[in-house]
Amino acid sequence: MKTVFSLLMLVPIAMGMTAMGVSASASADTAATFASKCATCHGKDGKGDTPMGRKLNMRNLADPKVQEMATDAQWQRVILEGVKGGGGKAVMPPAKITEPEAQELVKYLRTLKK
Repeated sequence: MKTVFSLLMLVPIAMGMTAMGVSASASADTAATFASKCATCHGKDGKGDTPMGRKLNMRNLADPKVQEMATDAQWQRVILEGVKGGGGKAVMPPAKITEPEAQELVKYLRTLKK
């Protein structure tokens, strides 16, 4: 089922339909980055409806209100630096990607908006 969903997500990219002017290969790379580094907790759709997302009470990144709460720069900083909870413990580790990759990931997150 995961393979079918992943393939369906990549069909528009393969056909050259990209969001926000990002090249097809960059979009595919960014979707793969999200899938490998973010979706375990945030879910494939960004809604945070995963066991870890529920445990950490993650916000729904597809919710327009949540999207409006943070600037691209703030999201990029969170991606690159991670999030610490009480006592300084890492709640979300840094993504360990480059700054340009983080910028593309923020653009990808913006496409999740309902």
